[in-house]
Amino acid sequence: MGIESSCDETAAAVVRGQGAGPGEILSNTIFSQLDEHRPYGGVVPEIAARAHVEMLDGIVAQALAGAGIGLGGVDAVAATAGPGLIGGVMVGLVTAKALALAADKPLIAVNHLEAHGLSARLALGVEFPFLLLLVSGGHCQLLVAEGVGRFRLYGTTIDDAAGEAFDKTAKLLGLAYPGGPRIEELARDGNAKRYDLPRPMRGRDGADFSFSGLKTAVRQLTLEQQVDPADLAASFQAAVIDILRDRGRAAMDMFRRDFPQALAPAFVVAGGVAANSAIRNALAALASTEGFEMKVPPPKLCTDNAAMVAWAGIERAQLGLFDPLSVTARARWLLCEVA
Repeated sequence: MGIESSCDETAAAVVRGQGAGPGEILSNTIFSQLDEHRPYGGVVPEIAARAHVEMLDGIVAQALAGAGIGLGGVDAVAATAGPGLIGGVMVGLVTAKALALAADKPLIAVNHLEAHGLSARLALGVEFPFLLLLVSGGHCQLLVAEGVGRFRLYGTTIDDAAGEAFDKTAKLLGLAYPGGPRIEELARDGNAKRYDLPRPMRGRDGADFSFSGLKTAVRQLTLEQQVDPADLAASFQAAVIDILRDRGRAAMDMFRRDFPQALAPAFVVAGGVAANSAIRNALAALASTEGFEMKVPPPKLCTDNAAMVAWAGIERAQLGLFDPLSVTARARWLLCEVA
């Protein structure tokens, strides 16, 4: 069983599997808090934590019922232990501890980012090593996944994440929260060449990202002139795509240098921004050109969910990587620290 509560989704799932996957999702129950946070234009940590407290017991019961088993039928209980909004993370982890203790099951504390990264193995059965682009509202990283708990960082954002830039741009355009899907929808009818926006870090050494300058440019445009929303959305999305392609190409060069024996290696794109079809199509074309095979989990596994947490638990359980009930929640938890 997996439990996810790191941000504004309260989720529980039951997953069966072994090896490199793919696994079988027996249930995947999610309660979204969008309505609670929409009036504020973003996630309010206190409201999120309270909603997790109110909803999680029922969500766990629904997940078990959907899988057709009782708590005694699971082999272990996995929960996100970080990174994330600390109040929400604590609710999920404490609940998992109580369930594990009551049912005499082992506990597995899962890194939320590793769960996203391993979701491609759950859905598609990807082999290690693979190049991983984690792109979401809070994270933007390029890494090599060499194994469970073994990640090599190639690049990360030096300021803001891509998903956060999508949400802020949507807010500047007066679009409803969450902004990412609204930008994608609006951009379909826009002229991506209308506004000349910057591509920070493009062409630089390494594979780091930066999105604050792009956000600032969008803000200045909206303050200085009457913009066409569709054209600005399209121009902004095109700039993000160019940045992701450039940084992705640099990471692919680094991967080939470090793993010359890997033939047609996988390029996994995971996280909420991976649900954007324009970004997926652009990165798929890049992967094909560079000799990589792009793997993207289905959209329901790109956004926060408990099935990916349950699968990460399976991967760690197969290696005997269980955790004591004294394990603590973390607001910050780098992937290089999960070993």
